[in-house]
Formats: sequence, structure tokens, C-alpha cells
Amino acid sequence: MTTPRPGRPASPVDPDDPGVVVSPPDTDAPPGPVPIPVGTPSDATEPTASSRTVVADIAARVRAVGPTLGRTRLVLIDGPAGSGKTTLAAALATELHAQVVHMDDLYPGWSGLSAGVTRLHDEILLPLADGHPAEYRRYDWHTASLAEPHPVPVADVLIVEGCGSGSRRPARWSTLLIWVETTDDERLARGLARDGADARSHWLRWMAEERALYAAQDTAARADVHLDGHGQLRL
Repeated sequence: MTTPRPGRPASPVDPDDPGVVVSPPDTDAPPGPVPIPVGTPSDATEPTASSRTVVADIAARVRAVGPTLGRTRLVLIDGPAGSGKTTLAAALATELHAQVVHMDDLYPGWSGLSAGVTRLHDEILLPLADGHPAEYRRYDWHTASLAEPHPVPVADVLIVEGCGSGSRRPARWSTLLIWVETTDDERLARGLARDGADARSHWLRWMAEERALYAAQDTAARADVHLDGHGQLRL
């Protein structure tokens, strides 16, 4: 029996703009970190001025490029679980007024990393590349089954965050590929703080699976931007 990961609540639609889905603050892809504001130590509550500058600079780079996925600019945020991808995605979504698709809504469980990448490509990106709206069903980690559908309309910007999002097949449409990484020890500590010590075996298996994927996909080397686990640029 696998340990269920609590699924993310459905992202509410902005009432002033039905094409924008507001992404709630939450943890990194499964497995993922305790929520940590971008650019701050884990006990801080507000982003630093430098991290806000990084987000603004990234947003400016996205705006400066034309659409790469049909009529949409596609931002992919990848990197090992627990590094802070979801927090960065939330900050960028606010800056760019963009919807966020979370890979942990696509993986079919702890062993579903590759399957999640396929779902991203086939269910979401292919339709958008053809100029059509997309839709996916969220994977419910409690029931181990697909749950409610989520629309992904054609929009100016789409952000996808999570392990595997920057794999070669999705990345052929990327406007910007961002790599976020921190140490294995910090990632594991964040994950176990959220998921509990009983999830340790799942975490270690996931970490091995993602290492293999990243080696095969050469994701870090292909990234346009590299950030550390606190939202700072890595040179």
C-alpha cells in the first residue's frame, strides 16, 4: 500500500478574468517542500528584495519573447523535488497573470514521473500548440484515481512547474526553461517535514527516479535560468 500524498485543492478561477487561474500557495511537486517564500530562509515570511528582483527580471524575459506554444508563451520550471519550484511558480504567476499547471496533479502516484511528463505533453501542450484549449483531470493522491477536470485555456502565458516538466518533448515549445535546485539533504528534510518520516522510502525512491530522468534528459544543462533553493540566481 502506498502512502497517499494530499492532493492540491482545485485552483480557483479569477472572477475578473475567467482565463486566469489563481494558483494557491502550496508545496513543491510530490514529493515537495514545506512552503518557503522565494529567496528567504525557511523561517522567514516575506520574499527578499533581491528575490523579487529575480522574479521581475524573469518575467521581463518572458514578455520579451513571442509565443512559442501556439499563441502562448510557455514557462517551464524544473528541478529536483523539494527545491522550491512551486513557490517560484506562484510568484511568477502573480507577476505575469498566468495560470500554473502543477506536475503533481499529473503524476499517477509515486512511481508516475515519466507518465506525468507524457500527460503534460499529450493532454495539455499538444492542443495548445494547435491553438486549441486543453483540459486535464487532476490525480487525487488520496483515492489513487483521476478526479475533477481542469481547463487550460489559450492564454498569453502558461507556467508549468514540477519534476520532469523541462524534459525534451515539452521543452521544444518552451519560452523559458528554469532550473531550481538545492542540496539533497535540504530537499529530503523539507519533504519529510511535510509528509512525515513514514514517507522516507517513497522520497528516496522518487529522488533516484528523478536523477535518472534528469541524466537522460540533460535538463539542467539545457535550462535558460538556474536558481538555488532560495530563489537566487546561480552563475
